[in-house]
Amino acid sequence: MQTLINTRIPDFRLQAYHNDNFKTVTQDDLRGKWSVFFFYPADFTFVCPTELGDMADKYADFQKMGVEVYSVSTDTHFVHKAWHDASPTIKKIKYPMIADPTGHLTRAFGVHIEEAGLAYRGTFVVDPEGKIKIGDDGAVTGHVEFIKALTEHVPVFAVERRSARRLVRVHRREDKRSRRADLWKETGVGND
Repeated sequence: MQTLINTRIPDFRLQAYHNDNFKTVTQDDLRGKWSVFFFYPADFTFVCPTELGDMADKYADFQKMGVEVYSVSTDTHFVHKAWHDASPTIKKIKYPMIADPTGHLTRAFGVHIEEAGLAYRGTFVVDPEGKIKIGDDGAVTGHVEFIKALTEHVPVFAVERRSARRLVRVHRREDKRSRRADLWKETGVGND
């Protein structure tokens, strides 16, 4: 398996729902600042609103450190807006919610589930040059290891080690097999 660390994310041009508007997000928006991309399976699910809400609560702290946050699912930007309008938890989100209905970004980050057209949960830190520096694509099994890697290898976070420990939430999971089984239960894929 090839590592994604130090690989440049591909050019992209995707729609997002952000601050009550639709906007286009491209790789140019990443230049010159650190970014956190976190992927989740789908809008209108039971676990995802909690995760997105947690990130929304910490967004101002990320902004103070000069870091932009992007949530990504394979839903459309219209679905992101509908979820935002329907859920009090999602309504508090101020970061861009990227729509990746073709799976361009989910494939680039190695979290796309081909048979379901959804994304695994995953969190990635991208440097100001557009290179993936740290990622949790299921190989990291706990919060402590991810935070340690984050604070040791990403200068902008190393300054704020305690803040980073509070800011980054890693989606705990045992391994890819258990994630796939959980997702199949949620979506009905593989329940033949």
